[in-house]
Amino acid sequence: MNWFTMINARLSRWVMYLACLCLVGLLAVVVYGVVLRYVFNDAPAYVEQVALLLVVSVAMFGAAAGVRDAGHIGLDSLVKVLPKVVQHWCKVLVLLLTLGFALALIAGGAEMAVSTHHDTIPTLGITESVRYLPVLIAGVLISLFSVEHLIAQFSGKEVHSSWH
Repeated sequence: MNWFTMINARLSRWVMYLACLCLVGLLAVVVYGVVLRYVFNDAPAYVEQVALLLVVSVAMFGAAAGVRDAGHIGLDSLVKVLPKVVQHWCKVLVLLLTLGFALALIAGGAEMAVSTHHDTIPTLGITESVRYLPVLIAGVLISLFSVEHLIAQFSGKEVHSSWH
């Protein structure tokens, strides 16, 4: 898990930094829009579209980093009382389901990006398919991180958080 873990840890850190930047950008855009609307009575039309893009980016990038660092919600009170062998296979099942979800993100995001490529976001003048770029990136990252966790699970190793 040497080079693969190092690459995934670095990718996880970068995607979390990107999510934080998007969150700061979201705050700035929303405050900008509110000030222009209520102080100057002149709200630009593009603020809502930029905010929507940033919300999706924060959610997708944060989810990807959460999968790498096992920060997602888990209901493991029942699993903890099961025998170790069953616990192992429950973890494998969860990781396989997570990988399946990531592949669905990639397939669905790609399909939507292709189908909306010729449409334009009216207030921004860019292609509608840009909305699905964070979904595709997150899908690829979640796939990589799930595979890393599966390898660790079968080799008896542990994936350490990117933030230690």
